Parts: sequence; structure tokens; C-alpha cells
Amino acid sequence: MKKRLPSPEHADTLSLNALRGLVTGLLGRSQQAEARLEKLEAETIQLREENAALRLENTRLKLENQLLRDEIARLKNLPPRSPFRSSGMEKATDTKPDEKPGAKKKPRGPKLDVKRVSRRQVLRADVPSGSRFKGYKSVYVRDLILKAELVHYRRECWVTPDGKTVLAPLPVGITGGYGANLKRLCLMLHAQGQVTMARLTTLLNDIGLDISKRQIVRLLTKDLDGFVAEDAAVLHAGLVSSAYVTVDDTGARHAHANFHTTHIGGEHFTIFRTTKSKSRLNFLSLLRGSYLDYVLNDAAIDYLEERHGGPALAAGLRTVELQHFCNQVPFMEHLGGKGIDIFDRQDIGTLAEAGLWGSIRHHGLVGDMVIVSDDAGQFRVGNHALCWVHGERLLQKLMPATAKEERWVAVVRDLVWRFYKALKAYQLNPSPQSAPAFRKRFDRIFSLRTGYGALDKLLERLHRRKNELLKVLDYPQTPLHTNASENDLRTFVTKRKISGGTMSRDGRVARDTMLGLLKTCQKLKLSFYHYLGDRLGLGGEAIPQLAGLIAAKA
Repeated sequence: MKKRLPSPEHADTLSLNALRGLVTGLLGRSQQAEARLEKLEAETIQLREENAALRLENTRLKLENQLLRDEIARLKNLPPRSPFRSSGMEKATDTKPDEKPGAKKKPRGPKLDVKRVSRRQVLRADVPSGSRFKGYKSVYVRDLILKAELVHYRRECWVTPDGKTVLAPLPVGITGGYGANLKRLCLMLHAQGQVTMARLTTLLNDIGLDISKRQIVRLLTKDLDGFVAEDAAVLHAGLVSSAYVTVDDTGARHAHANFHTTHIGGEHFTIFRTTKSKSRLNFLSLLRGSYLDYVLNDAAIDYLEERHGGPALAAGLRTVELQHFCNQVPFMEHLGGKGIDIFDRQDIGTLAEAGLWGSIRHHGLVGDMVIVSDDAGQFRVGNHALCWVHGERLLQKLMPATAKEERWVAVVRDLVWRFYKALKAYQLNPSPQSAPAFRKRFDRIFSLRTGYGALDKLLERLHRRKNELLKVLDYPQTPLHTNASENDLRTFVTKRKISGGTMSRDGRVARDTMLGLLKTCQKLKLSFYHYLGDRLGLGGEAIPQLAGLIAAKA
């Protein structure tokens, strides 16, 4: 049995031997406690090392898993999926509906379409004799009638005295033996309803219309010159009048090859363009709109100097008057005459970009418009702004290996979220006097040094993009993200998943044009069905030119 030591509280009453025994016992206990403490510290260090090793192993397995997913997607000809969910910063920092100034809940009540009743019918009741009539009880029923119609037109044929034959014209919109109503329905179901051509063929034949898939392809891709011209006018009006555009791109398949679809959209318009390349040269050619010329002016020379084209090269091309070239051929001939190697892809690419930028400025496009992108290099032109959501997403991609690094990432993300919420409040109520305080706060956040190498490099990288991230301080109407572009592109991606790619140039142009006009009508709060009817000459609700509406809303 373990001997019990006397209590130290009564040490003044103990003998010398008892005191010695007490001190010896206390020293033994102290040594045992120190030994246990050292053992616990060793176990703690070992657990920390094991935890760090497990974190690293977990990170390695995540990366390996994502690489395998990407390889599977590549083998299936699918785009690789991001392993990261959206951060939720935009939704978490959004103002609640009851906090928004002037926000009112939409009142509930009866529908307002009862004034356009198309047919009235009185329903009789079977009542016994002697009953008294008490009037009518109205019920409004909304219905839709779809039926196939085959019209036999007998066209008068006359021969004039001079021998010419005169044939009575067909009604507007009839092409190839099919009417404009059918074309409107096909365009609406295919573009807005995302119905494939095969299902559209089955649907129309089930209704009673005898039509082949080949003919539906013709209805969807041929004789769309008016729509293509209006789509080009929409782009021109947007580039001239909009205060900002958001841009993005996604993959596309055309003629069994990988293409890229670029989105350019503003508050009131949307444009899609599918091309072979997604380079900066391609993006500038899209910003040039329908023009095909190249211009060497002050804007082109300044662009050349900014893109490190070389002061000697810029000086050799600078002239007092601007030089205008109708297309690429005379432009290349001019460069060759200046002693420039037009087969050097890098130099000639920069010079072609300068010529395109000069053309854009010459025709009054873009102007001081802000171009908001996700930091893809091809979009970094002109008055450029950076998407905050994509910038914050880089924090989410970090994979800290220790608890300390994980805490630092959480602290920095919290600071960024708070700053982003303050920027959104500034956007609703701009105050130029508070802009310097925002810039100082930005410096404090992104100048932090945490000791976590990857996080510090990321903060330094974002700090270098300060002017692009704080563009909203000078242009409050500029959005802080490219969510609008991603939402518009979702329509295109859905179309790609359902219908696949295109084969002919007409099919590619038709898809881009109709999807762009569809999204533009939605932004202008117009019915796409009525828009198609008006443009196909079916009468009904008159829809003004979309380009004019966009310019009027600027």
C-alpha cells in the first residue's frame, strides 16, 4: 500500500525527519509530473506531424482524383469540371430584400390579361321549370390550339401585251412551301425551348404536319439575313452606348473540331460569337464589329508601345495622318514595305492587334467603356476591370497543410468578404470622398504577410491588380463580377449539351444569332415570340429595332 505523505499545510508542526520525507516525496512527484508532461509533449508533436502528413496526403489524393476526372472528361470529349464549389461571397454579402432602397413586394391579385378575350361562349344550364335567371358567372380559361394546316394557294397567271408573265405573289414569309408561323414556332422551340431537331421533327409530325428533319434544318438556318444584320446592329449599339460589358468564353464543337464561343454582354444586350481561336487578336476582331479595316493612328501606336512592340518599331510606323487599310491584305503589304517580317507570328500578331485597336477607336467603338473579365489574358484590353468573385476563388483553391495556415486563409477570406460587402454598399450610394479610404483599406488587406508562402504570393499578386479590382470607385455602374456573362453562357452550354455541335457555317451563325437575340429580348423585357412574329411579317405586336432600344436606354 502506497505510503501517504503528511500535508504541507502543517509543515511547521512536523519534525526534521518528517520534513525531509515530505520534501523527498514532493520532489519525486514533481519529477514524475515532468516525465509525464514530456511524454505528452512528445505525443502531441507526433500527432501534429501525423496530422500534417495526413493533410498533405489528403491534398495529394484530391489533386490525383481531379486529374483522373479531367482525364475521363478528356476521353469522353467533355470539358473538365472545376473541383471547387462557388465561394458564396456574392450571395452572402448581398443586401436583404427588405434592406434594398425602394424595394416593394410584388402584389398578388387577378391576372391582367382578361381584357384581350379572344372568344366568348355562353354555357346553358339544364334547370327545372319555374327557375329564375340570376345572370352569369364568368370564368376565364386560358388555352392553346395547335393544328396543322395545309393551304392551297391558286396564283393568278397573266401575260402582258409585251409578252411578260405576271404571277400573283405569295403572302409574306412563305419559303419552300412552308409558312412563317411554322418558322416562328421552330425558331422559338429550338432557341428558347432547347428542343432538338429530331424531337422537333417528331412533335410536328405528331401534330399532323408532314415535314422532314432536313426541312426543319433549312427553316432554322436559312434565310436569316435580317436576324444576322440585327444581331450585328445590336453589337454595334452596345459597343457605342454601353458604360460597361462583361465578357467570358466557353468551349464549342463545330465541324468535328474544338471551337470557342465568346460572350460580350451589357445591361441591355447579349452577343455570342463562335470562332476557331480565343486569342486577344480574335477578341479585338469581335470588338471591331462588322468592320473589316485596319487603322494605324495614335491609338494603334500607343497600343503597340504598351504591348512592348518596341519604341523603334512604333516610331517607324507613326505618321502625322492616320493610315487606313480596307482589309488585311493591304495592311500586310504596308508592313512588309516597312521592312517588317510578316511571317514572324509574335511580332505580326502584336501589329495586327494594334491595327484592330486603331480601327476600333477610329469608328468610335468601346470608348471609355469598362471591360469586366475573369482575368483571362485575351480580355485584358482598354479600360479593364477584374472580377472579384474569380479573385476570391483563388483563396478557395489554396490547400493549407497546417492548422495555422488554415486559420490564416480563413482570416484573409473574412477580410475580403467584408471589404467586398463595403464595395457593394458604395456601388449603391457612391461617395467620391470615401474612395481614398477604400484604397487604403485595400492596401492593408493585400499587404498582409502571414508566413504561408502560397497565400502571401496570392495576396501580392492581387495587390498588383489594385486598379482593376477597384475600378468601381471611379465607375460605380461597373459590376464587381462577371456573373451576368456566366448566366448568359449557361444558355449556350445547355444548348451545347442538348444539341451538340454544329456542322455548317449557316448552322453556327444561326445558333449564335438566335441565342444572342433571345437573351437581348429578355434583357429588354420583350417577348421573343412576338419579336419573331414581327420580323417574319406575321403582324401582331410591333417590336422596334433592338439597336434603337439599346441606344435609348444608355
